[in-house]
Amino acid sequence: MSELKEQRRRWEEQTVKPVVSRYPERRGTFDTPSHIPLERLYTPQEAPSPYDEALGFPGEYPFTRGIQPTMYRGRLWTMRQYAGYATAEESNRRYRYLLQQGQTGLSVAFDLPTQIGYDSDHALAEGEVGKVGVAIDSLADMERLFEGIPLDKVSTSMTINAPAAVLLAMYVAVALKQGLAPRGLRGTIQNDILKEYVARGTYIFPPGPSMRLITDTFRYCKEALPAWNVISISGYHIREAGSTAVQEIAFTLANAVAYVEAAIAAGLDVDSFAGQLSFFFNAHNNLLEEVAKFRAARRIWARLMRERFQARDPRSWMLRFHTQTAGCTLTAQQPENNIVRVALQALAAVLGGTQSLHTNSRDEALSLPTEESVRIALRTQQIIGYESGVADTIDPLGGSYCIEALTDEIEAQAVSYLEQIDRMGGALKAIEAGFVGQEIQNSAYQYQREVEKKERIVVGVNEFAVEESARPQLLRVDPEAQRAQIARLQAFKAGRDAGAVATALTALERAARGSGSLMPPILQAVQTYATLGEICDVLRGVFGEYRPSANVL
Repeated sequence: MSELKEQRRRWEEQTVKPVVSRYPERRGTFDTPSHIPLERLYTPQEAPSPYDEALGFPGEYPFTRGIQPTMYRGRLWTMRQYAGYATAEESNRRYRYLLQQGQTGLSVAFDLPTQIGYDSDHALAEGEVGKVGVAIDSLADMERLFEGIPLDKVSTSMTINAPAAVLLAMYVAVALKQGLAPRGLRGTIQNDILKEYVARGTYIFPPGPSMRLITDTFRYCKEALPAWNVISISGYHIREAGSTAVQEIAFTLANAVAYVEAAIAAGLDVDSFAGQLSFFFNAHNNLLEEVAKFRAARRIWARLMRERFQARDPRSWMLRFHTQTAGCTLTAQQPENNIVRVALQALAAVLGGTQSLHTNSRDEALSLPTEESVRIALRTQQIIGYESGVADTIDPLGGSYCIEALTDEIEAQAVSYLEQIDRMGGALKAIEAGFVGQEIQNSAYQYQREVEKKERIVVGVNEFAVEESARPQLLRVDPEAQRAQIARLQAFKAGRDAGAVATALTALERAARGSGSLMPPILQAVQTYATLGEICDVLRGVFGEYRPSANVL
């Protein structure tokens, strides 16, 4: 190393300095969006971590190089396109189209009323029904959503949080109607309420009851849906709110620690549920930082689970994650540029070892994507998987001096955040104190200032802008969809067995006031065709609603 250091000094003085004096570098400092300085050159000096301790082999602790021994040489990642809009019938058509185009898993987007537990005919749902996702009011809608799609043949991810237990119950009920055993179902519910309190806002209940619902789904799935991911602990929305890459994994893993602690406190053995935990991360434009971020996250989680929680099953140490390309990086200006951004972000996710991937569409800064746009986004994944060659070897950037140094630095900074949050009493205390929200806001503000001062270039926005007169053809949700959904809902309510619904809701209220698991009475209520809003209203009556303090969000 001393000889290498001397050679580096000689190179800087004799080779670099004369050139830089004549042709200066582009700017004074180079750093990642997390403000990690990038060296002019990386050598073994900058990546000194011992191979066996920091890297190991794929499929073995600490999983830095991947959680599967053969990674994509065995099979490619699950290709999902997040989709859903208007009515269940229209979304079903989009799902069928995507499956025909080669998508290998479903990912359901729900509209805002569904996400916050209101039926489509509620006053607060006005103008939002079917806009950013599909409207699901009852089991009848869920049946239409998956009509003709055998649930034992696909893996389904559902981006739903506060009412996640209810939507999971509806999914199970659809499978039962298809004659399927729930134990064979594969998929994920997001079910991550802590990030809603700081980054997204689609919460319903206070933290205590929310955590109870989450641990109840853990317990239920352990027995009834052993192949199901009981939670997708989400850094994606933390990053979309403005965090850095370091903050994304630090705050996500801090939330994950809180969920593990809650489940253990509820009487669950860590190895009984840890293998059903999954994560959801963002992929941004800085390819090197993003690849290192994913590798660092796996390593931190493996150490947390083995050392802090004493998990014994190697599967409990594995950080399995879905990735979505960064919606906040998409620009309304020159939307075709977004195809290139998404390709780079998707490549970073694959080089970082993701298990599942959604690629955003070029027009999503303007509207929900058209069929043509979503096909291009899916083809981007397929070209990376089948044509680029990066899926043919495991961890292709592993061993890069730059990547290893970035991985080490991101890990060190994320661990520092985790230690700070521990000193505050954990993730929930840090959220309630406003710490997490303030950190995200500070990072978002700093980034925006850098863009405004052109310290960071956004092509087509603060540099290389052009006059644009034409706009691409956009998808518009027909306003008639809301009227049709409400009319169908009201007719549906009039025709069901009102007595059975009332009995089931009474049983749910009794269970909520007690201490037993809420999943069985929720499933019973769903099967009587109680609506999402009715079920959530019962729980609101018992648990109350969350009202953030001034220093949160």
